[in-house]
Amino acid sequence: MLRRPVCAALAFRGIVEAMDHTTLIRRPRLRGPVLLAAFDGWNDAGEAATSALDAIADGLAAETFATIDPEEFYDFQATRPTVRLVEGHRLIEWPSVELRAAHLPAADHDLIVVRGHEPNLRWRTFASEIVQVAVSLGVEMVVTVGALLADVPHTRPVQVVSSAGDRNLAERLGLSVSRYEGPTGILGVVGDAATREGIPTVGLWAALPHYLNLAPNPWGAMALVRELRRLLPMAVDTSALAGQTDAFDTAVAELVDENPELAGYIERLEADTDEDDGEEVGDDGEGSPGLADLPPEELVAEVERYLRDHPGGSRS
Repeated sequence: MLRRPVCAALAFRGIVEAMDHTTLIRRPRLRGPVLLAAFDGWNDAGEAATSALDAIADGLAAETFATIDPEEFYDFQATRPTVRLVEGHRLIEWPSVELRAAHLPAADHDLIVVRGHEPNLRWRTFASEIVQVAVSLGVEMVVTVGALLADVPHTRPVQVVSSAGDRNLAERLGLSVSRYEGPTGILGVVGDAATREGIPTVGLWAALPHYLNLAPNPWGAMALVRELRRLLPMAVDTSALAGQTDAFDTAVAELVDENPELAGYIERLEADTDEDDGEEVGDDGEGSPGLADLPPEELVAEVERYLRDHPGGSRS
């Protein structure tokens, strides 16, 4: 685990009160925490990343200790609030971001889970709110978690691309070094803000089939949880996610059965995947070295180009 010196005079409450958009509920007592972050939206194909973090937070009984006010960060015409009935009364639920803390008694660190909607506005200020809380609590590493659409078949194990911006950290954790240049999302902005504060940052992305418009994708979520457990040893029950796989697989099978062209396309993807460098993907999720060697956001760009060049392609 990483150790970062934290100034003893740094007062958590003072920092949060100085921030304009964060509401402190309580101050958690944490040991060398690692911060995990995932957001709904562009960064979250198949809702895999947010489902993974929800499973971790719920499985570890994480408690909310701070929230970020949505008023300055969301365009409510693009990210609309929702209405639900509670005991006969109508309640408006606004887009929100919660910071939850979880203790890991068997590990030498605890967790902070940041979960919410990708903001529409003021990304630098939004990222600063998160990172200032991280600094004040002595966060030792930030792990951003996302999911993207790629040219991969759903019949193969979900691949997770893990990378770090720092070469020494990448070598120590057995990760690739990110070399991506191009458009980014809120995960990239949060990661950059953390790096500028001296907090080591790791990015995880699950690659999901671009032809499936089904969410949540429990296979993607479980693959991300497995990778997080490899990086940060922790006991997390994924039985709830596993319980969703039968219904998901049935829906996918029905979709493929109704579309012969899609079935043929999937067969071609399977052949390409299995022949990649002459190495098949195994049951343990390893393999497909061509996918693993690509920076994650470059995969997004490749898929966007594919969809733009094949507007009539067979996909749901």
